[in-house]
Amino acid sequence: MRILLAPLSWLYALIITIRHALYDHHILPSHAVTVPTICVGNLALGGTGKTPHIEYLIKLLTQNRFKLAVLMRGYKRTTTGFIIADEKQSAKTIGDEAMQLYTKFPNTTIAVCENRVKGIALLQKHIDKLDVVLLDDAFQHRALKCGLKILLTTYDNLYKDDHMLPYGSLRDLPNRAQKADIILVTKCPESMRPIDMRVVDNKLALPVFQQLHFTALQYSDINYQGIPLLVCGIAQPQYIIEYVKTKYPQALVMTFPDHYPYKESDVNNIVKQAEKVDFVITTEKDIQRLNSTKLSEKLQAINIPLCVLPINVKFKTDTTTFDKKVITYIRENNRKK
Repeated sequence: MRILLAPLSWLYALIITIRHALYDHHILPSHAVTVPTICVGNLALGGTGKTPHIEYLIKLLTQNRFKLAVLMRGYKRTTTGFIIADEKQSAKTIGDEAMQLYTKFPNTTIAVCENRVKGIALLQKHIDKLDVVLLDDAFQHRALKCGLKILLTTYDNLYKDDHMLPYGSLRDLPNRAQKADIILVTKCPESMRPIDMRVVDNKLALPVFQQLHFTALQYSDINYQGIPLLVCGIAQPQYIIEYVKTKYPQALVMTFPDHYPYKESDVNNIVKQAEKVDFVITTEKDIQRLNSTKLSEKLQAINIPLCVLPINVKFKTDTTTFDKKVITYIRENNRKK
């Protein structure tokens, strides 16, 4: 039955092709900005691991003493316009991913704005001598002439193996990968060998100017004993499910759609399932949405611990060339300002 969606994919690809042509021929305007910008994006729908890679870049740039800001769209938020994250905001007002970053990096400016050009201009007014702006999920935002482009694609669903929506999960043309400066193959298996990397390298057949790196998700250790209940509303939850099931084969799992706004009935169902286990696990992204519910209090009432599972990015290739590419881009373009 899925093959019947192919004609719709062709139509979608045609629309996207026309859109890019309008920008390429300057019928639709693209705006340059005066501050270095680094875009972390993908061609497919969510689930490639953009937020953990943004976190890696925040740590890298902070260590190198750059004055940075992160600009996001604020997906699924109830507000519009430009907002800088602070203690008054929540997942509802700025989105769960922006709130996650603000919670982990309170000394970094995290902002949301649908219009990236406007958002960058407002950040430059807010931060004196801003060195760089990290742009989350802006690869398709052609209204902005972005500087350094980092494209993410998952190991088990490379963009070259995928198809356009709705037949596949691509929201942009596969040949747009040629516009990236760096390709990151994400969510690689722990058992990945050098020969597996060479197979991917040969399949992607990147031009010489593009860097190729491989990364994996690294979950922190869980220090609880017994049977857990995993609660997650993220894209492609199979990775965290596999991790939890490997450590706790009897784990129960409750999944929800990505960015799901938890309701009281959902929390009550979670608590009912939690009565069957020893503790509850959720993600850093989910906890931002669950903070507005009474889940934590209800779990405390039945003496069930709530564990938030941190996630990091681990490079399977040498990080030196990646880090140097990013840092050199910022320094060279700040000298041009």
